Amino acid sequence: MTISNHSHTSAGGFLLGIDGGGSGTRVILADARGVELARASGGPSGLGLGVERAWQAIGEACTRAFDAANIAFDWRACALGCGLAGVNNADWLKAFLDIAPDVRALSVESDAYTTVLGAHGGEAGVIVALGTGSIAASIDAEGVCRISGGYGFPSGDEASGAWLGMRAVIHLQRVLDGRLPADSWSRELLARTGATDRDSLVVWLCAANQTAYATLAPTVFDFRDHPFARKLLADAGDEIAMLVAALDPAGRLPVALCGGLAAPFEPFVPLAVRERLRAPRADSAAGALELARRTGALE
Repeated sequence: MTISNHSHTSAGGFLLGIDGGGSGTRVILADARGVELARASGGPSGLGLGVERAWQAIGEACTRAFDAANIAFDWRACALGCGLAGVNNADWLKAFLDIAPDVRALSVESDAYTTVLGAHGGEAGVIVALGTGSIAASIDAEGVCRISGGYGFPSGDEASGAWLGMRAVIHLQRVLDGRLPADSWSRELLARTGATDRDSLVVWLCAANQTAYATLAPTVFDFRDHPFARKLLADAGDEIAMLVAALDPAGRLPVALCGGLAAPFEPFVPLAVRERLRAPRADSAAGALELARRTGALE
């Protein structure tokens, strides 16, 4: 969705490419020609965590980018391209747009769209974004974008950090009940949750969101030789292959794994997909910057 504000147009102005998810926010600041001036990062800005929190994190990250470039920050001089987790929820998107600051121009799309835009340089291809959440997207030869997965926490986002963490904690639950003996993995999960027994783990579980569950995901890779962890990683690889197949049944397009869990997951992707993997040309923040460039050009 794109909105434009013509009432405060600063000569030249600035472009801001914003990549926001459940684990953090990344910003690229560029001049009106698209020349990069600075990068910065901040806290989570996925819409599922609340739109006020999202704008706060985006604002803080943008402030850091302007500070790094030694330029005074004024929303009114900025055209924003945002690739955000959660924009497929129409209510969240409307709420996000309703409280937007007084910017020069604003375009908000799924982080999947900006990820595939950056990864394949606008050319045909498939991406699977693997971070706190997950989603797959493709762009075909006509430039049409399609989405697979990404239904969100807790039922969707297969092969994401939150998905993996929710399943990893099952091992700890079984250990605390005496269904399984304690081991190094369960002790690491205890340390990550701060729990000491069944009751304190229940308290942690009641408060946990997708970001909290994602903090447990690294333990699955660390203990990949554990039978249950090995099964989880194999299941995740199969889920990734299913996401890709939904977008490219013929199996002909290049595939890029993106996000913080892309590299850890790569060895567990089935061979037929792994043979088609290509390194992303650029990240989602760069795709968002291209979105900002197109948005700014609309004025």
